[in-house]
Amino acid sequence: MFTIHFNRHGERDKRRFLRNNPTESEKTLWQCLRKKKILGYKFRRQYGIDAFIVDFYCPKAKLAIEIDGEIHKSRDVMLADRKRQEYIEQFGITFLRFTNAEIENDIRQVISLIKQKIDYLKGLSKG
Repeated sequence: MFTIHFNRHGERDKRRFLRNNPTESEKTLWQCLRKKKILGYKFRRQYGIDAFIVDFYCPKAKLAIEIDGEIHKSRDVMLADRKRQEYIEQFGITFLRFTNAEIENDIRQVISLIKQKIDYLKGLSKG
């Protein structure tokens, strides 16, 4: 489904580059998300929302997942991340953020938190 806000054509090459050059943490998490392994929900990698690209996105749950590396600890990057997230949240999208260390050291806990968030969002949509 094409809209003016999601997976814009002009960003296609950038999304493709990011999909073809994932970080180790992205590879690890993708193996857990792909093929509807989490509660039967489909996730997409490097999904475009306006001029921004989120690491993973589940359209059905409207859930974005970001993996933050060391650079995201700097004050300027944290501020930019917050502004970017606030903008994307205007589309009704919920965010989960994990660090590389969380992915690499405790993937089971990460998956558990993702499942909990999907269950929570599913409950909201029924209410």
